[in-house]
Amino acid sequence: MSILMRAPRECGSWFWDLEEVAAAGLESALVAAARMAAALREHELLEPASLEWSWFEVGKGGLGIHSRIDVVGRSLDDSTIAEQVRSCQPVGHPAAEMSAILVVGSGDWLDAEGKRHREPRLVELSVSPDPIGLSAELSVFHDVWNPCDFRGQPHPAVYAHNAPRLAAALRSLDGLLGVTAEPGEPTYFGVADGYGIKVPDIIDGLGPDLTDML
Repeated sequence: MSILMRAPRECGSWFWDLEEVAAAGLESALVAAARMAAALREHELLEPASLEWSWFEVGKGGLGIHSRIDVVGRSLDDSTIAEQVRSCQPVGHPAAEMSAILVVGSGDWLDAEGKRHREPRLVELSVSPDPIGLSAELSVFHDVWNPCDFRGQPHPAVYAHNAPRLAAALRSLDGLLGVTAEPGEPTYFGVADGYGIKVPDIIDGLGPDLTDML
């Protein structure tokens, strides 16, 4: 069971527009996902277990249909995965298109003593197979990347053990993709700032208490 609180919205996200450095389409999206997942695995932030996405139709919106395939022990750029993904298209909706593909898995975070813990969806990686242009996004939802926890209590040791790992992974992804990540939109729980989460205002030694929205 997880011992971390998870925010319902991201604490920070980073977006890569890959239109000028990679072809559009499903196979290209899966190649990008495989490369990015490998980089995140090196930092022990993501071990892929499945791919998830939903279906929509242009002019109609979401169909309320979701698909998932297991990828444990498989490379995400395996050609058989692309075949499986396409075979999931709803039979009754031949014009259905895929949303962004979410790479679901677990990663390790370190507590104040430096002990490792495995956490489901520690980071979330998604890639878009949109035929207009390829893009990717990385999001985080926990407070271990921030100098304060969700209650506003400083946790410098937790921050020191984890934030540099996220920063190193993001720098690695920039180098791998040849594109500098753009920060995502701010939410109640935080916003990306460079290769980390923007430090909140500290008043009387405490950060903001965000637990009212958890």
